[in-house]
Amino acid sequence: MKAAFIRRTGPPEVIEYGELPDPTPGPHQCLVRVRAVDVNPIDTYIRSGAVPAVPAFPWIPGRDLAGDVVAVGSEVRRFKPGDRVWATGQGFGGRPGTFVELAAVDEEWLHPIPEGLSYETIVALSLVGVTAYLALFDRARLAPGETVVICGAGGAVGSLAVQMARLTGARVVALAGNAAKVAACRELGADLALDYHDPRAVEAIRKFAPEGVHVWVETGRNPDFDRMVSLLRLRGRMVVFAGRDARPPFPVGPFYVKDLTLYGFAMFNFSAMELRPAAEAITKWAAEGRLQVRIAHVLPLAEAARAHRLQEESTLKGSADWFGKIVLKP
Repeated sequence: MKAAFIRRTGPPEVIEYGELPDPTPGPHQCLVRVRAVDVNPIDTYIRSGAVPAVPAFPWIPGRDLAGDVVAVGSEVRRFKPGDRVWATGQGFGGRPGTFVELAAVDEEWLHPIPEGLSYETIVALSLVGVTAYLALFDRARLAPGETVVICGAGGAVGSLAVQMARLTGARVVALAGNAAKVAACRELGADLALDYHDPRAVEAIRKFAPEGVHVWVETGRNPDFDRMVSLLRLRGRMVVFAGRDARPPFPVGPFYVKDLTLYGFAMFNFSAMELRPAAEAITKWAAEGRLQVRIAHVLPLAEAARAHRLQEESTLKGSADWFGKIVLKP
C-alpha cells in the first residue's frame, strides 16, 4: 500500500510517500480502505521532534480516518465489509497512524458514517469535534442557559465548540483573532463575537454577563488566567487543553476565593469507550446538518509534506491567510 511516513524527525520535508506492507487485521480489527484523513497540529510536533513520541521508524502520522471496511477479524461484531466508518484516537498507544491506503483498526475505535455524510466532512470533524465536546460537556459540564466564553473560537476546535454550545442552549461569547474569524463566529451563532486583541473585549463581556460567565474554554497555547478568573462568576469552570510548554502566571488568590475549578485534559488519555458518547453526538449532529466544519485545503496524500508545512504556518507561525482543516485523500 501507499503511505506517508518518516524515517527520522525533522522538517516537513522528511515525510516520504511510498510503499509499506499491507496490514493484516487481527481478530478484533477491521481492515479499512482509507478515503480521507486530516492534519492535526500534534502530528507536526511529533514529526519535528518537538514532542518525543515516535516509538519506532518508519512512523506514520495521522490521528483520524474515514473509509470503507473491506475485511473483518473473526471476533468483530459491529461492522461488516462495505460499512462506511470513521475513527479518531489513532497514531498513539501502539495504534498505527492513518496516512495510509489501508488501515487495520480495532473495532472499538470505529464509528459508523450515516448515508449522506461525506468522508471529508466527518474526518475534518473527528479529532477537533471530540476535543470540543470533551471540553464543554465531559469537563465543564456546560448546561442550558449558562454563559460560556470560547477563546480561540475562530480555530477548528473553537468553531465547533461555538456550535455545540449553541445546540445545547448555552449563551456563547466567541473570542477570535481577527475580523474575518469574528464574523465567522457570528455566522455560527455566537451571541457575542469579539476580537481577543481588542482591549474593549473584557468590558463587553462584563456588560453581556454582569454576574460573570459560568464556563471559560481556552484553546490557546498561552492562557491569560488573570483575564479568565476576573470574568468568571462564583463557582465558574475553566478548561484548558493546549500549550505543553506554557507557564503563565496564575492568580491563586482570586481563583480560590471564587470557588473556581480548572480542568485540563489530553485526548490521548481517553479510552475508546470514554470517547464514544462524543463520537455519537458528533455523528448525529453532522448527519442532521447541524455542525459546520471549514475545510481549507483538500490535497492528495502524496502531498503530506506540503500539508504539514501549511499546518505549521498556521499553528506555529500564525502567518497563514486561511483557516480551517486540511484533508488528505489517499
